Amino acid sequence: MTADKKLTIIGAGLAGCEAAWQAARRGIAVRLFEMKPRKFSPAHKLDSLAELVCSNSLRSSSLDSAIGLLKEELRLGSSLIMEAADATRIPAGKAHAVDRKRFSEYVTSRITHHPQIEVERREIASIPRDELVIVATGPLTSEALSHSLRSLVGGEFLSFYDAIAPIVSKDSIDMEVVFRQSRYGPPGEGDYLNCPMDKDLYDKFVQELLQGEKVALHSFESPRYFEGCLPVEIMAERGPETLRFGPMKPVGLIDPKTGRQPWAVVQLRPEDAEGTLYNMVGFQTKLKWQEQKRIFKMIPGLGDAEFVRLGSIHRNTFVCAPKVLHPDLSLHQGPNCILAGQISGVEGYIESTSMGFLAGVHAARRLKGQPPLIPPPETAHGALITHLTKARPETFQPMNVNFGLFPRLGKRLPKRKRGRAYAERALKAWQEYLQSINPH
Repeated sequence: MTADKKLTIIGAGLAGCEAAWQAARRGIAVRLFEMKPRKFSPAHKLDSLAELVCSNSLRSSSLDSAIGLLKEELRLGSSLIMEAADATRIPAGKAHAVDRKRFSEYVTSRITHHPQIEVERREIASIPRDELVIVATGPLTSEALSHSLRSLVGGEFLSFYDAIAPIVSKDSIDMEVVFRQSRYGPPGEGDYLNCPMDKDLYDKFVQELLQGEKVALHSFESPRYFEGCLPVEIMAERGPETLRFGPMKPVGLIDPKTGRQPWAVVQLRPEDAEGTLYNMVGFQTKLKWQEQKRIFKMIPGLGDAEFVRLGSIHRNTFVCAPKVLHPDLSLHQGPNCILAGQISGVEGYIESTSMGFLAGVHAARRLKGQPPLIPPPETAHGALITHLTKARPETFQPMNVNFGLFPRLGKRLPKRKRGRAYAERALKAWQEYLQSINPH
């Protein structure tokens, strides 16, 4: 391997690890830099790579959904992250949830044992200008590297705030109060534990959320939340019924003690394979920790809850992609710098992984003297690239993959058939794309 075939990747989260894996598969020697354990962001706790800092759910697996389609495209492309996700999956109804610790350990093992990948555990404070580099430092990019990247993009970053939901120990949950059922599933079966509330308790709970003491933002910060991950108290501010039509929706759930649908429900989803930890679904929050303990113990079944992780809030940083990115994810003002993951302007674990996949492919082709190949817009990967490069800059915000980003279908179909039609068209185009980029 000659020196000009080496690739530097900064950041070993999902996107960075996927980029390293794809480049290495194509014969490129990779230096993957990770600042942990010497330095941690406010949200990271584990020494291992590809740490899931928010939910342990990768969302729907159905091909009728855009996120399910994106997962399938990654699988077909020999994605390391999807390999790990499938190997460490735990029961969570129709959602694809993973054992958080085992997932990270799986990716770490595969990366560190790959002969083409060298992992260096130290912080990179500035972006090298004389070599090809992938920046995959995520939404919590360090202040020093943020400053370096800002000088390349020629403008200010945009930012929003992301909140993390609490995790409780199963041993501290009152199993006499909660009931097991997945939504619309048979009573007594399923992967979710449900904490039922009557109307009076729900009304009191909402009032406490509104009045609870929150973590104050710094004077230089403005609260721009991602709509798909709003803090629970922000949802409560939008109206007394908002939570009942959101994360506390009781539809499809029957309390066996009453034989009726509760007024509201707090769902708990398994966090690990052994089922010893449960995530409070949709309860990301910026309440102060003591307030979380006080208010969340009002929830039936959680009166004696042991919180192994409390909720928190942190700033997510991303670039205004339509202003600064080419379709191959390289910067207009710094073509030797390729962005991958959430910092590029996508939202979500799998979306970040997909940008890592493409960054690794593009970097490998660049180092081999080959032109970039952009995935067709009909594919889930291509639809995300279209969003990043063609959205209106003045209103640009991070986006989860969704069929609204795809080119319209040629004919009108009933809603129940639409997703499958999008998927069939996408997978055909994706297979052709893979034939052109896959190593031979």
